[in-house]
Amino acid sequence: MAPGLRVKFHTFGCKANQYDTERMRQELEARGATTVEEWEEARVCVVNTCTVTNQADAQARRFIRKIRREQPEVHIVVAGCSAALKADEYAAMEGTAGVVPGHDPVEVAQAALSPSSNALVQLGSRRRSLDEMDREAVGAEILMRRDGATRGWLKIQDGCDRKCAFCATRLARGKSRSRSPQEIIQEARLLARTHPELVLTGIHIGHYGRDLESNGKGRWTLSRLLALLLEEVPGVRFRLGSVEATEVDDLLLNLLATGGSAVAPHLHMPLQSGADPVLRRMRRWHTREMYRERALEIVDRLPILGLGADIITGFPGETEEDHAQTVALVEELPYTYLHVFPFSPREGTVAAQLVEEMPVPQRVAGERSRDLRERVQVKEEAYRRNRDGQRAQVVLEGQGITGLTGDYLRVPVQQPAPQEQRRLHQGTLRWAQGELTVWLDRKQVR
Repeated sequence: MAPGLRVKFHTFGCKANQYDTERMRQELEARGATTVEEWEEARVCVVNTCTVTNQADAQARRFIRKIRREQPEVHIVVAGCSAALKADEYAAMEGTAGVVPGHDPVEVAQAALSPSSNALVQLGSRRRSLDEMDREAVGAEILMRRDGATRGWLKIQDGCDRKCAFCATRLARGKSRSRSPQEIIQEARLLARTHPELVLTGIHIGHYGRDLESNGKGRWTLSRLLALLLEEVPGVRFRLGSVEATEVDDLLLNLLATGGSAVAPHLHMPLQSGADPVLRRMRRWHTREMYRERALEIVDRLPILGLGADIITGFPGETEEDHAQTVALVEELPYTYLHVFPFSPREGTVAAQLVEEMPVPQRVAGERSRDLRERVQVKEEAYRRNRDGQRAQVVLEGQGITGLTGDYLRVPVQQPAPQEQRRLHQGTLRWAQGELTVWLDRKQVR
């Protein structure tokens, strides 16, 4: 036990990383540590890193150097995806007290509780299973809450079996591994006690269940899991994390269309490029038309839909015509937001080998990114205006100052906001003076 140990956490990257940080926090608190927000109170800082881009790696290193410079007495423990790929580099950094190559919360707790300069916690150093250890001391495998947040992350799988040419995350996370439906249901019930919305997250949630044994009703899929969650965990809104367009099957689409307030009408469907030559070099498994056709089918079923995508600009060999194809698809589909990134070569990936053969200037990649961001900003504003006067159910965030709609619009809340925030609230969206706000009903939904 570590009574009095004060730990500050800092997370880079995706919702899966944020979930992992919560497991680390829970593990350390179960061992007697206290989570703090102020640097002046912290003795240990756990940095959960991301490796989706070169910039993500650089941000983590800058942050660690900043801590060392400004808070030299704080022990720094580095974990996460970047640490999995560059463990020795982080261990060599001045001020690093421990490095965990990955996200294991027990290994992070061990490193935080016994910090020694430049210690590297090797993978596989955890000798005993949790069943063999004192659960009161180490906590459970189940996450009980997302600390200080309205929405809860529900991680359903980890890793990825795809081999996209640009992705280093799969190298850090390994193959796809699904959690059992029973464990997910148990965790969802616990999280639902304090979170009115649960987001199904992972690295490739569309592959959920492929590694699980089938039961009498057939193999497990993302859609079957969502149907079970809706049945077993009522009174909460579920939202899907990132899912490929080609992996939105008919059952999943039907649940989105008929789930009412229990399923958020929101899909984040990675595109990466709207040009087939680029998609082939990216080693994506779908064509432009496959994505387009499924997206239009989804839009036809869901008149209210928050639709997002990831796009990479300046991938090796991307021509002006390729970019024009991406622009045309973005203009055709009713996106309400985009995550656009200039290409960043990642060490160990196929794409890194293509850079010398068919480079695209970083300046050009940046210009194409700005072009797409400006275009989707116009589409988002038009979508917001179109929602004027319509009803929406929101979860309150930021002390009730903002609300998040099912279709992923974060809007100011007209006061007075209800005191109780841990539920869905119903209201009317109003567009005035260039801003969409929500006027809440006096009666709370649940």
